[in-house]
Amino acid sequence: MRNWTTTRRNAGRAASIALTCAVLCTPLFAQVAGYGDKQTGENSGDQLPQVLQRVGVTQKLNQPLPLDAEFLDETGKTVKLGDYFGKRPAIVTLVYFNCPMLCSEEMDGLSSALEMVKLTPGKDFDVIVVSIDPSDTPEMAAKKKAFYLKRYGRPETAAGWHYLTGQRPSIDQVTDAVGFGYVRVPGPDGKLTQFAHASSIEIATTDGKLAQYYLGVEYSPKDIMLGLIEASDNKIGSPVANILTYCYHYDPHANKHSLRIARVVQLGGMVTMAGLGGFIFLMFRKDAKLGRDHDLTKKENG
Repeated sequence: MRNWTTTRRNAGRAASIALTCAVLCTPLFAQVAGYGDKQTGENSGDQLPQVLQRVGVTQKLNQPLPLDAEFLDETGKTVKLGDYFGKRPAIVTLVYFNCPMLCSEEMDGLSSALEMVKLTPGKDFDVIVVSIDPSDTPEMAAKKKAFYLKRYGRPETAAGWHYLTGQRPSIDQVTDAVGFGYVRVPGPDGKLTQFAHASSIEIATTDGKLAQYYLGVEYSPKDIMLGLIEASDNKIGSPVANILTYCYHYDPHANKHSLRIARVVQLGGMVTMAGLGGFIFLMFRKDAKLGRDHDLTKKENG
């Protein structure tokens, strides 16, 4: 019995370590690029490509958001960013709706974290999702809202979720205020239809000032709840470690850069899970053998 318990504990620890590695290591392949530059630049030695040397999320705590910036909401109604401030804080995230992976990972992480936050969208805070792609439409925004509202599992909070699309001047106002860098890059067809971009969410105070940044695609429910509570009192948080990762890949044979979002992350996850599965299988097999040997010994001694 003791051997069985010890084996289960070891397997559990291995699973925890492997999953932690997956969370910590996966972002090394997954994130960002700098703002507004369509030139890929050349790669020299061990230096980052020029396009990535300007990458970053500049944390502009206490910076006011452009509350007069105009957008269309998911119903096609013209709104101003300031329409969502004055009563409660907000979570702000910058994505685009045709993103092949990273934006979905970010929104998945946010909705999963909010499921465990004991606050209610539309009552205690708002979620404001702003598209960085001027070609995104209210129809696309409505589909995304419906998808994530269903995933969140609380349809009665629909009034607290806002999916906004707009034109370049308004988008620029928001990305500049947030310090959010991105670059339009070629998709698989060679057309400039995708973006290399940062993965982060921000919390803004009730009067529309940036109070906290959270980087990556996994967010702590406890941290988000604390950030929202402090922002509701217009308190400004502290900077977080600005560890940047990339979803941009250099192809030396083509002498250009191309976006690699899904494959490396998927491969890393598959390798991690395969290794974890193999370890658990061997540990349980060993435990079964120990159990048989133990039963045989008891019979012989009996």
